[in-house]
Amino acid sequence: VQLQASGGGLVQAGASLRLSCAASGLTFGSYAMGWFRQAPGKERRWVASINRGGGTTSYADSVKGRFTISRDSAKSTMYLQMNSLKPEDTAVYYCAVTARGGIYSSPLMYDHWGQGTLVTVSS
Repeated sequence: VQLQASGGGLVQAGASLRLSCAASGLTFGSYAMGWFRQAPGKERRWVASINRGGGTTSYADSVKGRFTISRDSAKSTMYLQMNSLKPEDTAVYYCAVTARGGIYSSPLMYDHWGQGTLVTVSS
């Protein structure tokens, strides 16, 4: 299983970015997926998750209303649309997949991880 996260960069506060997570080596529709982030010196924190079919999503309170998670089965890719970015959104963003059926906020529930993509939001 390989997960390739991309789309990070340096933006100003208020801007938007779209992260992508391309998956290979797995049956895409058999996995729920999630985004996590880790700021310097802090623990990895859950951002958002999406179920296998894409019909159910869940968000951390800190990003609710600003971020949107989605997935495209035809491209075996998950996305995170990030709007109204804030300096506190600065972190390395990781994508992950789980073969378990539900949506989970604990990183322990995820089976495979991507390498991360850095998002830096300047004030």
